[in-house]
Amino acid sequence: MRVLAAMSGGVDSAVAAARAVDAGHEVVGVHLALSTAPGTLRTGSRGCCSKEDAGDARRAADVLGIPFYVWDFADRFKEDVIEDFIESYAAGETPNPCLRCNEKIKFAALADRAIALGFDAVATGHYARLSDGVLRRAVDADKDQSYVLGVLTAEQLSRAMFPIGDTPKPQIRAEAAERGLAVADKPDSHDICFIPSGDTRAFLGAKIGIRPGKVVDADSGEELADHDGVHGFTIGQRKGLGVDGPAIDGKPRYVTAIEPETGTVKVGSAERLQVWTIAADRAIWTSGVAPTGPLECTVQVRAHGGLADAVAEAVDGGIEVRLRAPLTGVARGQAVVLYRTDPAGDEVLGSGTIAGTGSEPVIG
Repeated sequence: MRVLAAMSGGVDSAVAAARAVDAGHEVVGVHLALSTAPGTLRTGSRGCCSKEDAGDARRAADVLGIPFYVWDFADRFKEDVIEDFIESYAAGETPNPCLRCNEKIKFAALADRAIALGFDAVATGHYARLSDGVLRRAVDADKDQSYVLGVLTAEQLSRAMFPIGDTPKPQIRAEAAERGLAVADKPDSHDICFIPSGDTRAFLGAKIGIRPGKVVDADSGEELADHDGVHGFTIGQRKGLGVDGPAIDGKPRYVTAIEPETGTVKVGSAERLQVWTIAADRAIWTSGVAPTGPLECTVQVRAHGGLADAVAEAVDGGIEVRLRAPLTGVARGQAVVLYRTDPAGDEVLGSGTIAGTGSEPVIG
């Protein structure tokens, strides 16, 4: 097959490309330029799309003996990922930009161009597995990225390759060193790639501006503090509330609700964070077909953690989820990803974007 290897400049994508070469595919490496003003150097594990990253990807391609190109997707990334991220926070949601990047850039824009140029598949360094079109968790549970790939359609999965999902991360680094790849010890990227400072609140504040509102006690309705915008808060947040001290009972306060229309941020006890039902829209089923009737599954609402057994049902292009145990810190804008409930529990069934939650249990 002709395979386009997406090479970020990190160790994972470099080894993924190498394994595609080893498998006998005709491989071409490509680095995605996603920033309109790439920095010269990264800041440790922060940032991406720097000139350093592009150089690292090119050197890895040279070692592998494959052609290498840089493709400019900065405008598309700005529109589909960065602007979506800003708009979502302004609406009181908590988006996952990595998930949107996979959905809109790597397995849509990039894959579409690859197919148009005659490639059969796109290989990436994601920690996940594909077998007969079925998306599964990676062997390395700590690095598993199946959650942020749960938004991919059956068609997108049919032209994807994840060559390293069957191997723990330490072995990937060791393999990179054996292959003579200089990125073997390069730090992993963390946080949001287009916010290299790591200060999400400052980034959003500069983009959205001041939109003042009140921090309000969820029980009494008492106004506790002023704030500069709902974009500075997320459900389950405990620090940075601008409130003097804990509640009267001495327990800490958490963000329990965000109302962008009025600029109100409600805070309350940890008990108020419990969620028993989830309503999601934009349903995507990895098989290409929505299930009929109730579906026993395990759901995940964050990239790391937030797992619970549940019963899910496809409803009017969305998903209704009834949890068997409560989850906390569930916010609108996050994805809920469904996994098959079986001894392995690693098969991704589908996903939806969380649009609302309920606090009352509905399963006996």
